Amino acid sequence: MAEKDVMICRCEEVTYQELIDTASKYNCSARELKLRTRASMGYCGGRTCRGLVDKVALELEGRNKKQIALKYQPPVRPIHFGDLGRVEE
Repeated sequence: MAEKDVMICRCEEVTYQELIDTASKYNCSARELKLRTRASMGYCGGRTCRGLVDKVALELEGRNKKQIALKYQPPVRPIHFGDLGRVEE
């Protein structure tokens, strides 16, 4: 698999190449990159891809790391997968 085909955001199915292309085309900040691609806006709330979206924006923008801070928003109340499939009798 080529580097460009690597899936960065599994929830929204955003590849590394999509992030690079979008950031280059629109000269995006990390927040704008997130909004344009929906990376880190899926079910996990960015837990798996937020750091990579930050990294892509940082590399292409050449900004200070302190300027890039995507909001991390965990679910309102975490639940266990076992609770989802439990049948109440």
